[in-house]
Amino acid sequence: MTLKNVRPALNRIAKSLGDVQDSREFLLKNTREIVILCSKSIIAVHKGDLANGKKNLIQAEKLLRTYKKKATGDLRRYLITPEQEFVEAACLIAIVEQKEIPSDKMLSVTQESYVLGLLDCIGELKRQILDKIRIGEIDEAVRIFDTMENLYLQLYTFSMYDKVVKEARRKIDVNRILVDDVRSVITEERRRAELIRVLKKLEE
Repeated sequence: MTLKNVRPALNRIAKSLGDVQDSREFLLKNTREIVILCSKSIIAVHKGDLANGKKNLIQAEKLLRTYKKKATGDLRRYLITPEQEFVEAACLIAIVEQKEIPSDKMLSVTQESYVLGLLDCIGELKRQILDKIRIGEIDEAVRIFDTMENLYLQLYTFSMYDKVVKEARRKIDVNRILVDDVRSVITEERRRAELIRVLKKLEE
């Protein structure tokens, strides 16, 4: 018995594993830029700078397309986080612009990334709503809240897929609290606005 078949087999496997490892390191290092760009996009939107928000999002999308070519097979999982951030930013911009929220296929992301990104977007919507209330744009706050609540209700049943979509249940539990908190704030704000209206009418 000889090992003449073992050496070439191991050499081939070593080369294959080396390529996979290099691709993994490349993705881990370079996809951070996508996450940063998406964060900048979200911050810009909250500051009312949609132009910069879109600019950063476009740059992130270009990088995602490039890195997907490296992410074959099991390496695809290393794109879940950057895709998730991309979905969050893209959907936030769509909602602020009063446009339809894009689907997973429109954004070219995995199903898991899409669900997690939408769940994260709900938290950003709370900030948008509070900012609108702060500057007196109650109707816009209510519009965004309606979207926030409907989005939560659509995603609620995904808690049963927690073993497949990691952290889905935890994010859904957090979002339930966020939705309830925002509903209370809007209800209180409406009561305050109505009280002010009644008092003004009495003064007249």
